[in-house]
Amino acid sequence: MTQGSFYVQVAIWSQVASAVFFVAVLVYIWARWLQPMALAAQARSNEQVAEAERHRDEAKAALETLRGEIASAEHDAQLIRERARKHAQRVRQEALEETRVAGERSLRSAEGELARARESARTRLRAEYVRRALLEARDEAQRRIDATANGKIVERFLATLEKAPR
Repeated sequence: MTQGSFYVQVAIWSQVASAVFFVAVLVYIWARWLQPMALAAQARSNEQVAEAERHRDEAKAALETLRGEIASAEHDAQLIRERARKHAQRVRQEALEETRVAGERSLRSAEGELARARESARTRLRAEYVRRALLEARDEAQRRIDATANGKIVERFLATLEKAPR
């Protein structure tokens, strides 16, 4: 082997040795620092994913619970609406009955008042007719009876009084 080829061989083996050493250092650095960091990052990431999945499952469970509560609340609201409707109907019927009774009572009272007013009007009318009849009778009597006829009537009246039993 010639000396030039020896140096070429040394240069090649030097390059191979440095490449092997470089790869060995890279593997050592990888195994010593980078791999544990990557594994720790992966573990943290896995924990975060697991935590997120746990939160998601809790949120789903809470959502289902809330949906159940909403359904229950809607059912309760429907029952309350139904009770309110029945109560309003009952109150309406009671108010109508009270109004009907009060109206009938007012009608009976008005009928009594009307009967009393009619009787009072009849009495006043009768009194007015009697008063007018007496006035007309006086006027007619004054027109028909003169002093001579009046004296005869008074004498006859006095005679009947004297004959009357005591």
